Amino acid sequence: MNDSATRVTDPATQVTEMVGHVLGLAATWTLWDGVPRPIDGRVYTPHKAIRRVADHLVDHLAEVEARLAGRVPYPDHWHASAITTAADLAPFTEQDLDEARSRLTRLAQIWAVRLDALSPGELDRSPGEGWSIRAIAEHLAGSVYYADAVGDLRPDGPASGAGVAGGPGKGGGSSSSPAGV
Repeated sequence: MNDSATRVTDPATQVTEMVGHVLGLAATWTLWDGVPRPIDGRVYTPHKAIRRVADHLVDHLAEVEARLAGRVPYPDHWHASAITTAADLAPFTEQDLDEARSRLTRLAQIWAVRLDALSPGELDRSPGEGWSIRAIAEHLAGSVYYADAVGDLRPDGPASGAGVAGGPGKGGGSSSSPAGV
């Protein structure tokens, strides 16, 4: 297996690169004009994108830890991207960007440490009901959808929502079904 193939299938790298991508786009979101971006029948804002990525990381981390401990994960009750809260509509400031960097970088590190501690066999097994740990990491990598929905907001950046269609923004948070987010 060559380095690029190894890199693509390495679950810790998939999660950390997803977070890097999200934070790269988030660095432009202080330029947000306050207008939510409609994508796939829902709307996205900078705060909503960060909330969804963080919630997604927390939800599946709780699931993985419970399943590895031989416990049934608590069911997810997130409203996900189906709702847009008043907080989601707030301006996205430099302080918000700093908070997002701290939050998401730490969550990515927790995921990387957890995933790197598992053997290839453990990554490919499914403790309990649901996807394998590797499949969950691959699913998390799809969280770029939320950030891509807002897009690169630099005046010369690509249009928001470019390349976003039918992404993981739909559904609940269970990994027992591919539709879950």
